[in-house]
Amino acid sequence: MAVVARRVRIEGIVQGVGFRPFIYRLARERQLAGTVLNDSQGVLIEIEGERRGIESFLAAIETELPPLASISGFQVVDSVPTGQSGFVIVESQSAQRRVAQIAPDSYVCPDCLRELFDPNDRRYRYPFINCTNCGPRYSIVTDIPYDRPLTTMVDFPMCPACQAEYEDPVSRRFHAQPNACADCGPQLTFADENGQLIAAAEPLVEAIERLRAGQIVAVKGLGGYHLAVDATNDEAVKRLRQRKHRDEKPFAVMAYNLEQICRFSHVSPGEERLLTSVERPIVLLRQRKDHGLSLEVAPKNKFFGTMIPYTPLHYLLLEQFHAIVMTSGNQGDEPIAFENSDAQNRLEGIADCYLQHNRRIHIRTDDSIARLLDGEPVLYRRSRGYVPRGVKLSGEQKPVLAVGAELKNTICLTRGDRAFLSHHIGDLKNQTVVDSMKQAIDHFQGLLEVQPTIIAHDLHPDYLSTHVAEELAGESNLVAVQHHHAHLASCLTDNGRNEAAIGVIFDGIGYGNDGHIWGGEFLVGDLYDFERVGQFAYRPMPGGDAATKEPWRMAVSYLQAVYGNKLPDLPFLQDVESSGLNLLLQMIEKQLNSPLTSSVGRLFDAVAALVGLRNRVSYEGQAAFELEMLIAASGEAEAPYRFDVVAAAGLLQIDAVPMIKALVADLRAGIEPAVVSARFHNGLAQTIVDVCRQIRGERGVLPVALSGGVFQNRYLTERSAKLLREAGFDVLLHRQVPPNDGGLALGQAVIAGARAGHE
Repeated sequence: MAVVARRVRIEGIVQGVGFRPFIYRLARERQLAGTVLNDSQGVLIEIEGERRGIESFLAAIETELPPLASISGFQVVDSVPTGQSGFVIVESQSAQRRVAQIAPDSYVCPDCLRELFDPNDRRYRYPFINCTNCGPRYSIVTDIPYDRPLTTMVDFPMCPACQAEYEDPVSRRFHAQPNACADCGPQLTFADENGQLIAAAEPLVEAIERLRAGQIVAVKGLGGYHLAVDATNDEAVKRLRQRKHRDEKPFAVMAYNLEQICRFSHVSPGEERLLTSVERPIVLLRQRKDHGLSLEVAPKNKFFGTMIPYTPLHYLLLEQFHAIVMTSGNQGDEPIAFENSDAQNRLEGIADCYLQHNRRIHIRTDDSIARLLDGEPVLYRRSRGYVPRGVKLSGEQKPVLAVGAELKNTICLTRGDRAFLSHHIGDLKNQTVVDSMKQAIDHFQGLLEVQPTIIAHDLHPDYLSTHVAEELAGESNLVAVQHHHAHLASCLTDNGRNEAAIGVIFDGIGYGNDGHIWGGEFLVGDLYDFERVGQFAYRPMPGGDAATKEPWRMAVSYLQAVYGNKLPDLPFLQDVESSGLNLLLQMIEKQLNSPLTSSVGRLFDAVAALVGLRNRVSYEGQAAFELEMLIAASGEAEAPYRFDVVAAAGLLQIDAVPMIKALVADLRAGIEPAVVSARFHNGLAQTIVDVCRQIRGERGVLPVALSGGVFQNRYLTERSAKLLREAGFDVLLHRQVPPNDGGLALGQAVIAGARAGHE
């Protein structure tokens, strides 16, 4: 029978995920000859044999992929048979065009987990067990192609047993770059509060005993350090809060398995799939009433941020605990610590001791955060497990670097028809975070081997991210992108869309084209341009940034719009000194340090203060989140508060005055704050639909994209989406990237790319 040959070029996440041994197995099963190798583009296959065998081989590549692999490019061309016998895996090669994609860091797979707890296995209880289907990837790679010499595992020469596995094409550890065992691989060590090594026979056992004793243990994991305490120990959790200066923001917890989690949280089938996925994010789960965890874990919250172990070390650590708090190893807004010496410096005074190891982390990665929203997963923080997986664009564009926002910063780099978002970097409030951002930019440009010709940044001239863009510009073109247009473009791209849409963009703060602070916007736009067609009426933000930390200021601002300086006697004002109140009213009247804002985030703050929830916040979005937590069980049955919608100055203006009047009347009548919260949320959702209907009447049928940090609010998002669909709208929600500023860089990148293509 005639022999035919094919050359197969495969791009995507196909390195470091067992792809070559997978190809080797497929070829051997079909008695085909040829070669497979990694290069800087991905995987190159030369295959020859009987035609039916090759057709079966090509079909199986796409249908039987290894669990961590994904294909973004698959090209097959005819070739000339060479008469080769047998199929071999050859050494990796470099190429001029480097487009290989690195896999995200992954959980420990079931096969490795079985070996971890098998007394007869040579890796029994070895905390760094891994194979081609699991383990570290992104956090240890230093360059491509993804081979051991270009990872931090270069520090650990393999022993004969590991080397034999590494070279055996039928082994699960064939070319598993982090492959190691207790004889040749990374090791745990234990250090005291001063960073001095303690000669502990079993560092892991020592850490477990310290946790039992209520101590705070800094644990070096996959992408950096966690600060860990027993989640059932009230005093230990309080001490962690005090030392970390984290007054009320919830801590994440980790439990050994799904059964343990179900003891303190309700878990739906969809949430179970998310918890146990290969990405293993922190998942927001509704608390059980009898959960047994310290109330200090998540104060004034109905949810726990919960995760299942994703490394063998975590499994060994969690065996004997109901749950452990695992919060980022940092202080305040700093990036997480990921180097041993750096951790001992930055966590001094917080950690009582350190469980560390000697496998270098090349790039730090925080845990990802997700929840089910409208029946599907949505990411609130996209980092470990998801990065650097690419997001498909509507077409190829020039290489763009987008530097993201000031808060929840990520950066984005485009290459061809893919956009690559970085791990979570953090809030750009100090030089440490800016340095971490620059490191991420260098790392991404190196891995993707892309030199951007365009750098996109936020329109705000004073953002640190804008300054970084200007500093890096060089020969690149700088493109300023309006904040809320970037949110709209991010949502469109997330959904694989590039047509015009109505963008309902609600968040806390974004610099507007008119120099005011936007945040309650109705846009009509696409990936190239936008028009602002509606907005919440401007209100003064007395004290500027101080109003984001003290919601009572916005409450007074909204009351002043309705009642002038004769404010109704509401309970929240009892905590405000009369001199301070009078000064604030004067600031509003005289427009002193009171920038105008249309922000729905600030409206949430005002309502939270009005109902007596809180006058001050300790973390961003706290007042709005607690207002959502307050919603009455009767929820959707509560009558919505009304907002006025009027056409003025070419815009649909949404006025909160009637809502404020009705809300105050309810409070004076003794209506429960939980009911007030429900009516406010329902009124906001109904107003979204009413405004979108008016826009449709003028602009025709368009999909509606919901984006911005306010749409992390599950109740508002689901209620709005339901009402919009009932009104005949196609609703677009975020799925691959966060609706908050963590997804903003994607929008900046595609807008800058679209404008370059248009020009």
